[in-house]
Formats: sequence, structure tokens, C-alpha cells
Amino acid sequence: MPVSQQDAQRDDVPTTGTPPSSEAPPDSQTSSTPGGPSQRRRWIGIGVGLLLVAAGVFFAGAVPQQGDHYGFWSVVPPLVAIVLAFWMREVVSALFIGVALGGVISGKLNVVQEFLIPAIGTEDFALILLVYLWSLGGLIGLWTRTGGAMRFAEWAGERLVRGPRSAKFFAWLMGLIFHQGGTVSTVLTGATARPINDEQDVAHEELAYMVDSTASPAATLIPFNVWPIYIGGLVAGTIPLFETAEDGIGFFFSALPLNFYAIFAVLLTLLFAWEKLPAGLLGGKMRAARRRARQAGRLNRAGASPMAADELTELDVPDGYRPGLVDFFGPLGVLLGVAIIPYLVTYFILGRTEDPLLPIAGAFVLTVLAAIGIALAKGMALQDAIDGFIDGCKGVTIGAIILALAVTLKEVASEVGTAAYVTAAVGDVIVPAALPALLMVLCLLIAFATGTSWGTYAVVFPVAMPLAWTVLPEPFFITLCFAAVVGGAVMGDQCSPISDTTILSSLATGCDLMDHVYTQLPLALLAGTLAAGLYTLLVLVFV
Repeated sequence: MPVSQQDAQRDDVPTTGTPPSSEAPPDSQTSSTPGGPSQRRRWIGIGVGLLLVAAGVFFAGAVPQQGDHYGFWSVVPPLVAIVLAFWMREVVSALFIGVALGGVISGKLNVVQEFLIPAIGTEDFALILLVYLWSLGGLIGLWTRTGGAMRFAEWAGERLVRGPRSAKFFAWLMGLIFHQGGTVSTVLTGATARPINDEQDVAHEELAYMVDSTASPAATLIPFNVWPIYIGGLVAGTIPLFETAEDGIGFFFSALPLNFYAIFAVLLTLLFAWEKLPAGLLGGKMRAARRRARQAGRLNRAGASPMAADELTELDVPDGYRPGLVDFFGPLGVLLGVAIIPYLVTYFILGRTEDPLLPIAGAFVLTVLAAIGIALAKGMALQDAIDGFIDGCKGVTIGAIILALAVTLKEVASEVGTAAYVTAAVGDVIVPAALPALLMVLCLLIAFATGTSWGTYAVVFPVAMPLAWTVLPEPFFITLCFAAVVGGAVMGDQCSPISDTTILSSLATGCDLMDHVYTQLPLALLAGTLAAGLYTLLVLVFV
């Protein structure tokens, strides 16, 4: 039976008397309702933050400096940013309030002139924004116009899928291929894998977990994307190991084998796809979903409110343009041939690290130009190609804003001596064996509450790295702590019901949002527990 007919029989039959397309994400209903709990919480948080800043203006410059820090006041800017991020579940305003408080404490009230402009005017920030964020975002936007990624998925799916297990394996493979993480990978993976998995009676809860667990976790393991660039910018200058953004990016690559949460998440997802995990590890809700789909052919539970995602899964390919494999492989071939393969040879085989980013930076631009050139050669109008590129750039705007505020908060923390105070206050108190696991749990909680891993990195990394260096300035220990922050934030983001990747995984697969949250929690917690335990064990044995 054609997939489209089967979709009509299974997914378009409302189970609650209301068409799925009329349902909105539960959290969006709450947050958009005037006076709703989330909205009130945000306004209260912003009000409290502004009151703190206003009250602090009266004491600006009056805080006594104690050597190279301001005592407890030195931790107030990042601490307030973290608390407000928890409370408001929103990072941008929390970061800005933290920056403003830093200006009050240091006596430099013009934070735009003193901190923001110097922070975002650096060469490192320009490289990240112009070359990596916009180039990669533009490439993905072009794929929505050319349909190249979707065409490849269709081609591969026809040759790989023979039943439920191979259908889920196909979803796992697509998650690795579309490994940029965030909204793009969830939408592309879900949109390409759903028709195939629906045909093979794979429950939408199963598919949503596959899509979500191979989004950000895979992006941190296959880091030929903006993740190492973003994190490298955050950690630059925090400790002697990270003097520049390039140092941070190189350290990200060296820490890949210790990114245990991402490793366990991707491996557990593969075992889940092949149905090799013991049933007891899946959780009762996931076992029930699998049994319901296989035995009764019902892809959602009775009473579920699956969220339609037609506007997210439909490509915007111009009339008359025929998507082909060259639209996908052509740009990737340029990226591989110009930058990634030479980088791997230079870094891992020859053992040299000089100027590793120069060819990669240029290759990203060449990749975008190649994608545009291929589209124009196949008959696409220049305006359509440019529109696709611009739409892709728009998708990374929030990342650029968060990064700008994050690097500014880092400058503020340096000005008020946050690291120096933390060093003096707790450097001799924390047990080294517990720190990586504690950092992972902290990031998990923040990312779960805010729904963002990148925002969590912004408020945690500038404090976590100096703290780890103070507790034990040993490279392997620093690597463990670094990887724990990366993995903990990804885990919290993946599990959070207010995360964009969680919501879009549900949308792209036609799954009820909370059904997805509940069914993936046992597997995500299993991966997180294994990771935290392994961090602690490695510190005890090798450090």
C-alpha cells in the first residue's frame, strides 16, 4: 500500500474528536496566554532582575575590591544569570541582566560601550558569526530550496528498509547524516524517516525518540558543524589551556572520546533501533507503544494529541526544479575535499595543528557557493537561491545573539574577578572525583529548565572551566569536566518538554509531545547515569 494512503488511514483519524492539526504544543498554549504561569514567571523574573540592577545603580562603584575580585559580588553576575534562566526558562534576558549587574559592580554602567562592543568586535566573534554560523545556516537553507537532502533520504530509504528494525535504523542513519543538531536535524530526519517508518508500523513514540536522540548528541560527536566553534568561543580565555577560540575548538575535538553522554545516547539509540535492548530498560510506556503499533497498527495511543507538522516537513522547492543527489553530495564533496579530509589527515595522522581553521573557514564559504552554483546550473532562479540562503541565515540568529551576550558576560566575569573569587572560596573544598558528575547534573538541570543546551553553555562554561582548573589543573581532569558540561547540557535539552528539539521531534514525527517526553526519559536517564558513573570512575582511577 502506498505510504500516503497508509498515513491517511492511520494518522489522520482523530482519536480525541479534534483534528491533530488543531492541536498546539502544550507549553506554547501556556506561555502565550496572557497572565499564564510561564508568562507571569518571566515578567516576575525580568522585574526582579531590573530591580536588582536599579538598586545597584545607587551603589555603582561602591563595592570594595579585594585584590583581583569583589568578594561574593564577583559571582553575582553569572549566578543571577543562571537563577533567572532557571526561573524564566529564557536565556537572552537572563544573560543581559547578568551583564548589567556586572557593570554595576565594576562601576562601569555603560555596559554597551565597556563590554558588549569590545566583546563582539573581536576577530574570533566575527569568524564564528560570518563564516561558520551564516555559511552553514545558509547551506541548510539552500537545501530546503533544492530538495537535495530529501532526495538523498528517499534514494537511501528505498535501498535500506525491509521492516521495522531497518526502518528505525534508517532514521538513526539520517540523524547522523543531518547531524547539525537542533531544529534542522530534527525536521529533516523526522520528515524523511516518518513515511518509511509509518509504513513499517513503527510507533510515533519510537520514531520521535530516534529523531531526538540523534540530533544534538550526534552533533557533538560528529562536530563538523557550528558546535565546536560556538563552544570554542565561550571557553576562550577562561583558563591557560584555552587562550584563544582556536584552542577551545581544538580541545573540543580532543575531548570527543570522553563525551560519554553523547556516545551512550547514540549507541543506545542504535541498539533500540535493532531492538537489542532488554525490555526492562525501555520503560513501560515505550514497551506499550511498540506493542500497540506492531499488533494493532496504531501509531499513536488512544487519546493522544499528535501534532501535525505539514508546514515543517514540506520543502519550498521552486516549480520546475528537479531535486537530485548532486544537490546534496556536491556541496558536501566540496566541504570534504577542501577542508575536512585535509584537516583529519593533518590533525590525526600527521599530528600537526598549525592553522587548522583556515582551510575549514574558507571551505564553508566555498561549500555555500558550490550549492548556489549547482542550483543555478540546474535552472533555479538566482532570487530563489538567495532567498534559501537568507532563510538559513535567519535560523542561526538566536545562536548569534546568545553568543554575543555570552562572550560579553565572560568579559564581565573577567572584569569583576569571578574566577579569582571562586578559586579563593571553593578551590580547596570540592572533591575532584565529584566535580565532573556535579557539572553534568548542573547542566542537566539548567538545560531542562530553559530548554536550550547552547544557553546552558553560555552561563556555565565561563565559570565551570576556571573552577575545574582551580580544583585540579591537570589536562585529563579538565577534559573530563569539559566533556561533562557538553553532555549534561545536551541531555537536559533533549529531555526538556519546552526544548525546540523536543517539540519539533514530536511535530516532525506526528507524536504527542508529552508521550514523547515520557517515553524517552528512561533511555536518556540510562545514558546519563552511565556517563556520570564513568566520569567519577575515571577520576578515581587515573587522576
